[in-house]
Amino acid sequence: LFPYSCKGAMMDNRFATALVIACVLSLISTIYMAASIGTDFWYEYHTLSPAENVSEAGRTIWEEFVSEEADEKTYTDALFRCNGTVGLWRRCITVPKNPHWYSPPETDMTTNCISFSLSDQFMEKYVEPGNHNSGTDFNRTYLWRLQFLLPFVSLGLMCFGALIGLCACACRSLYPAIATGVLHFLAGLCTLGLVGCYVAGIELLHKKLPLPDDVRGEFGWSFCLACVSAPLQFMAAALFIWAARTNRKEFTLLKAYRVA
Repeated sequence: LFPYSCKGAMMDNRFATALVIACVLSLISTIYMAASIGTDFWYEYHTLSPAENVSEAGRTIWEEFVSEEADEKTYTDALFRCNGTVGLWRRCITVPKNPHWYSPPETDMTTNCISFSLSDQFMEKYVEPGNHNSGTDFNRTYLWRLQFLLPFVSLGLMCFGALIGLCACACRSLYPAIATGVLHFLAGLCTLGLVGCYVAGIELLHKKLPLPDDVRGEFGWSFCLACVSAPLQFMAAALFIWAARTNRKEFTLLKAYRVA
């Protein structure tokens, strides 16, 4: 029985190592996910000559951009012309600190951000952006709503999984870690769905409103954080499930050995 007990102790250390690694991966993915939700660099527009774009027409677009009645086409045009960035919650443009007295080549610029309201997040998207009479674009509408809801579902699943993990520690049992692993796997699917919805939404928007020749668009670091978070969640899920299932199997074998 002594050699088998030593083997069991070795197995316990292996499970503990797997759980520690899974917890670290879970914590990192949670931090990345929270940071990506709270920042405004999911997509960035770079204008080759932003100073020249801040003319009288540019000032008008900026004033419409900050207006509560700004529609999708209005604020997208402003993003194109003023080095804009878009997050899940806010949209930002780079404008002069004193727009009414601005004249090129002054470079005293500042970033101005406007938050999407809750009604904006669930507002219908139109086949022709800005044209309310063109009909509802259901694809873009539901993609936009999903990209707003999925990150919070993902974080909620991970927090619930962490709570189950704490209960498992209190009960001194690895078996509940299976539920933690399953919840992390579902969170990873939600994060992956968020990334897919965002990419699809951006591509569909640019088909409706093509980028001007002097504007370059690219995904920002906030988007990259979400992309990194998904595989971390899947790896944490795999470790949680593996540790719980293998430990359960070893415990069953040890119990059978003792009975024999």
